[in-house]
Amino acid sequence: MATTSENPKATIPEIPKAKSGSLPSIVKAYWLPAILFSASMFFQLVALPRSFPPSHYDVLGIKTYSSIEQVNEAYQHLSSNWKTDSEPSSTPDMIKIQYAFELLSNPIWKRDYDIFSVDEYLHVMEKVKEKYSSASFSDINLPLLKPTSFESDHVFDAISSDNFISKLQNSSALLVQVYSIGSSRCAQFSSLWKRIASLLDGIANTGMIDISDLKLATYLSEKKYTGAPFYRNGVPSLLAFPPGCKTSDCIVRYTGELSVDAVTDWFATTILSLPRISYYSRDTLAQSFLGKGSRHKVKVIYVSKTGQRATPFVRQVAKAYWSYASFAFTVYREEESIFWSNTFGVEEAPAIVILRDPGVKPVVYHGSINNSRLIDIMEQNKHQVLPQLRSVTSMELGCDPKGYSRAGNDTTVWYCAVLIGRQSTELHKMRETMRRVQDILSDGENVNQVDQYQAAMSALKEKRLTFAWVDGEAQKRFCLFYVNVEESFDTCGPRRDVTDVPRLFLVRYKRNDTEANKINEKNSMNMFATIASKDVDPTSQLVALYKGLDEAPQIIQWISETVKDGDSRDLPFHRTSTPELVAEDVDPIWSKGREQIISSSRGMKQRLENIPERIHDVMEDPRFGPMLLLGALMSFGFIYLRRNQSIKSSQTNTEGDERPKMRRRRPNSHKKQDAAPSVTDMQPPNAFQMPFTDSDSD
Repeated sequence: MATTSENPKATIPEIPKAKSGSLPSIVKAYWLPAILFSASMFFQLVALPRSFPPSHYDVLGIKTYSSIEQVNEAYQHLSSNWKTDSEPSSTPDMIKIQYAFELLSNPIWKRDYDIFSVDEYLHVMEKVKEKYSSASFSDINLPLLKPTSFESDHVFDAISSDNFISKLQNSSALLVQVYSIGSSRCAQFSSLWKRIASLLDGIANTGMIDISDLKLATYLSEKKYTGAPFYRNGVPSLLAFPPGCKTSDCIVRYTGELSVDAVTDWFATTILSLPRISYYSRDTLAQSFLGKGSRHKVKVIYVSKTGQRATPFVRQVAKAYWSYASFAFTVYREEESIFWSNTFGVEEAPAIVILRDPGVKPVVYHGSINNSRLIDIMEQNKHQVLPQLRSVTSMELGCDPKGYSRAGNDTTVWYCAVLIGRQSTELHKMRETMRRVQDILSDGENVNQVDQYQAAMSALKEKRLTFAWVDGEAQKRFCLFYVNVEESFDTCGPRRDVTDVPRLFLVRYKRNDTEANKINEKNSMNMFATIASKDVDPTSQLVALYKGLDEAPQIIQWISETVKDGDSRDLPFHRTSTPELVAEDVDPIWSKGREQIISSSRGMKQRLENIPERIHDVMEDPRFGPMLLLGALMSFGFIYLRRNQSIKSSQTNTEGDERPKMRRRRPNSHKKQDAAPSVTDMQPPNAFQMPFTDSDSD
């Protein structure tokens, strides 16, 4: 079949021209370079000049770091022009010149200004300018600045380049004041510094560094982008070295108010990680402190007369005795004197009230108490009247099979009378009974039946007998180990019914190192026995469970007979593995605080606090503006190239779309006529039915 082909007149497709983008699209594309360029111009024209105002040398028209003689000559020249010029300078300009002359003509002020950029009297010039802006310069009382006398007795615990390294060898924290003898702020702060040093005495070291010690003062200062030393807030400058800090990399700088309360609170909280002690009113004391506090802790209440914050030493004591006692502060008011007298026995403030046990008369100490006396008071009253056996007190009470007796390491036999049960009314009554038992045995002279109680009284006096109680619900495994009876769940573990049965048992401990060594030698021949004996307590234990009446005389007689029997008889040496007491308190947050060196990467909070300082430092760096301009140019060039490439690629795609699309059919040079048959063919060619001779069709 013949085919005809038509040849219409060829048409050339029209190439689209690159359209110039509209203004919104251009702004959208180049917003980043525009912002960077604007920021660089703002920095160079506005921010940078403000960060670098004319120096006092520029005011006098002389070179930086000129000598005092040159300063005097420049001032004499300018002052002579004031009288001869027909158009004299304005009063504010003359005040600037006078201030620059007085500052730079004083050797100490000039040194501090030249080396460390200390200019603490600038507010004086601004105040005078504001006051005499419209007045004549002759009306101003000169001089503007008055030198301050810094007495030698204001300096104590001086630190110099010679003894600085030795100060850091101490593991205690160190608070340092960098001062200048020509600074009026340092002179005013001297009395406050003495008070701060006295409050930190015993918990941290303090020292003073004269800024004239250029080597040491430069080492401890901050550095500008040029490497020049400076003190951001002038002098006095307070620097803290946390415990273990040996270099300037871990220095913490104080930037707050220069007051005794602010400085000591910052140092105690930030550097020493000491807890703050809260204040409570008369109404909230019982509900928020006594009611919500840990039941197993002694309650310590500081009754203050002034309402001042707790001193760092008191806060350190609160941290040291945190496992034993809870602390609170309250304010004593005259109109509430009857309440304090009737409730706690407080007659006047200041006073310390210690509540050792519910229902027990408070212990009150009146008057001011020094640090050593406070430690003695806490040592005497850190335990409840009937101490609680806990993981932190078992060794101290002598009721730990891995430890020793309160009588000393040489004591071989000792006893622990332990009351155990869940927190309930029954346990509270039994604790009162055991307190009476303890009091009766302690006051042996007034006991009628001295002979019957002699064994228990002697053991208690020799510190071989200890009384304690255990929370059976919190110490379930410990309770089931010692109270091995059928009804033990009435005493141990969570409450299952309304029944609460506190129980009393007496443990006899015996430490025999010779017998223990024989057992170890015997077990050393057997590998399995050696492995099994690793967790065995070194002390032998025998337990006696009390089954009598809950009356003090019967309990005392039973304890005395048991102690006498345990001392006189040669009982078998039996060792076992005792369950560990569960810790009842979680470590507070402040105990996990800055116990280690505080480095530059000391947490998000410190970084956020340093953001304003970093921004201020960047605004003073003249390299920042050119960097912004370079970023603007680079981003502009990158965006420009990308946009041009996208336009060219779109033109190429348009031309390709308008060309006629012709498909070339590949000629089939191979014919399939002679192709071999395939098993997949539906009907192979030349197929036929082969006849079979033996077919049934025949």
